[in-house]
Amino acid sequence: MTHRQIMVVMSGLLLGVLLAALDQTIVSTALPQIVGDFNALEHLSWVVTAYLLTSTASTPLYGKISDLYGRKPVFQFAIVSSCWGSMLCGLSQSMGQLTAFRVVQGLGAGGLMVMAITIIGDIIPPRERGRYQGYFGGVFGVASVAGPLLGGYFTDQLTWRWIFYVNVPVGIAALVVLSIVLKMPRTRREHKIDYAGSVLLVAAVSSLLLVTVWGGQQYAWSSGPILGLSAAGLLLTVAFLVREHHASEPILPLDLFRNRVFGVGNGIGFIVGLTMFGAIVYIPVYLQVVKDRTPTASGLLLLPLMVGVLFASIGSGRIISRIGKLKIFPIIGTTLTAISMLMLSRLQVDSSILYLAVTLVILGLGLGCVMQVLILAVQNAVDRKDMGAATSSVAFFRTLGGAFGTAIFGAVLTARLHYWEPKLLPGAAGKSGQLAGGATGCSATRR
Repeated sequence: MTHRQIMVVMSGLLLGVLLAALDQTIVSTALPQIVGDFNALEHLSWVVTAYLLTSTASTPLYGKISDLYGRKPVFQFAIVSSCWGSMLCGLSQSMGQLTAFRVVQGLGAGGLMVMAITIIGDIIPPRERGRYQGYFGGVFGVASVAGPLLGGYFTDQLTWRWIFYVNVPVGIAALVVLSIVLKMPRTRREHKIDYAGSVLLVAAVSSLLLVTVWGGQQYAWSSGPILGLSAAGLLLTVAFLVREHHASEPILPLDLFRNRVFGVGNGIGFIVGLTMFGAIVYIPVYLQVVKDRTPTASGLLLLPLMVGVLFASIGSGRIISRIGKLKIFPIIGTTLTAISMLMLSRLQVDSSILYLAVTLVILGLGLGCVMQVLILAVQNAVDRKDMGAATSSVAFFRTLGGAFGTAIFGAVLTARLHYWEPKLLPGAAGKSGQLAGGATGCSATRR
């Protein structure tokens, strides 16, 4: 394909990536208002975690299903499912409904990113992939900040329900463009879908996530339910590994972990996902609750993160395509990410916005240097027959890290609130929902 033809296809793929990134991040600045409306601060992390859980569990399946039925129809299915889930989320009348509909949304979103990247792996030679995958990192970085910004604007000017409705026209545009421009020869590869492995994977991840969400909140860490879920999670994980070892076509081929690049790449991807979603979801909460900023303002203050991701993603992709070397970028990226997280841990009530902006730029540069480069490294390190499984595994571990990061950070937040609120605000115990009920309510509660 010529560069012009590739860019036409890229336009449709990038719209799909934009939809996936918006689905993940647009709720962050609206979370305080949502939990305030439903008076359910203890369930805050589930709005994000439910989405990440289903998108994580479904990601490994998309590669093999697309081998059976073709990339294009599977990509279209993912877009339709994501749009349908978004519409239902906007119509939710309780936190339980919202969580359930986020599951539907995540089911479609699990295929958006992985299918776009797999298609690029199909049509672009290895040396040129860095150049084009840099665009994915750029779009993801822009959407990671544009999402919270749009979420804040709609929450301030309309209602938080519009953060879900706005995804629908984006999805329709992606569907129309892909239907017209994506012309790929369909080569059917016979596969057996490992449904048993999928069930075990979902059950294991769900059990372990419930431990992080419920531990110290609904149940004590030493209580029967938490110990039982921990044991179940470990046993189910072992059962999943045994199943994958004996399955004729596992959804997560364990043999690939003998490849050092594959194993290290997935491990780093997990940590990057944990870091990225923890920052994107909870920095707006800090800005609204502690700094008394509006949802729109908290979204605008994430712009330095977008600048860093955009610059590093596109820049690293072009440099890699020019020099043919990529090892240095994950090293630089993880170093910068670690420095930025250390700086974020030093945030105080009186920390300046300039300090936060510099920290977010460093975080963005770190994420931009590592996210797409990991996918490129893994794709280049495996055989072409394993391209779908390898690509989906990177997306799987990154999204899995995001799910655990959101749940863990949420557990820390609510645990600290429940511990300090009765000590610092006598008579305010049990009113944590007010603390997250919007900027005005937050400042009143603090006073």
